Amino acid sequence: MTDTPVLAPALSIVVPVYNGASTVGELVHALRALDIAGGLEIVLVVDGSPDNSLDVCKKLAAEPGAPVTILSLSRNYGEHNAVMAGLARARGSYAITMDDDLQNPPGEVKRLFEYARDGGYDAVYTYYAEKKHAAWRNIGSRFTNWCADQLIDKPKGLYLSSFRCLSAFVREHITAGYEGPFPYVDGLVFQVTQNVGRLQVDHLPRVEGRSNYTISRLFRLWLSMFLNFSVIPLRFATMFGIIFGALGALAAIIVIVEAISDNKPPQGWASLMVAVLVLAGVQLIVVGLIGEYLGRMFLAVNRKPQYLVREVFRRGASGLETERPPVETKAAGQPHRERVTSEPGL
Repeated sequence: MTDTPVLAPALSIVVPVYNGASTVGELVHALRALDIAGGLEIVLVVDGSPDNSLDVCKKLAAEPGAPVTILSLSRNYGEHNAVMAGLARARGSYAITMDDDLQNPPGEVKRLFEYARDGGYDAVYTYYAEKKHAAWRNIGSRFTNWCADQLIDKPKGLYLSSFRCLSAFVREHITAGYEGPFPYVDGLVFQVTQNVGRLQVDHLPRVEGRSNYTISRLFRLWLSMFLNFSVIPLRFATMFGIIFGALGALAAIIVIVEAISDNKPPQGWASLMVAVLVLAGVQLIVVGLIGEYLGRMFLAVNRKPQYLVREVFRRGASGLETERPPVETKAAGQPHRERVTSEPGL
């Protein structure tokens, strides 16, 4: 007896959940109430949350309505890693990623989906007339977007938001093509396509709690963009080397000329020490930069996981069903290595 194939929905909504027990229920209920032509599914990725988010999500998955799939990751991997895990499980013709904090109104999901579908875009990013984040978050976002303009191949001025819509074409390529431990979703998107739209949406104040993004988390995210998708930092290091080498050569010529013309030893040991310390500082920065590149390559070669899925929960005919993905398969995480079975008689 063969199983009846399950038709893929028109839209998958991927939500990473971390400390979201108090908000994810309201979010899922609002998403289930949307009237999406072709249907929708919701993929909740519980990213090692220390609260009872997993229990809340399991209750939501058991309720009637649009299907909810829950991925329980083995530990906290970070937002972009969790998004990659959810995108790998999504089945829709389009996938929307959004946070669990209700700052993106669920009612904007339908408008974003229809804008991407009707416009034929591979990706659509949202932007806000006014962001309801703390001032330091807004400053950090502007700085990150400015760096992205310089470092990754994105349309100039496009605001990078976690509330985005991706076509199945983009989703499949970025989840199949990148297995490294430091994903930066937006960098991967722009490696695949430049057919990108933008849509203004509302942004609401946080309902409760505080942002899960700390300065250290934002810095690690910035490093992923800075180092994983561009060699421009290395070119800056080369440029600094050329500039300081030229300044050193000029200073040496001046010292030699002064020694010959004045017939006395060159003076200025204080300025010499300053120059040495500045040069040493630049050298240490460059060495640290190269070390970051090499360290990330080392971790990737040694197959540091992008994410690992401990369990998958979804509603079945007899209630909530639990799946434990086989080890070393893509369903269990990235990177994966499919098992090789020997042929009979060998």
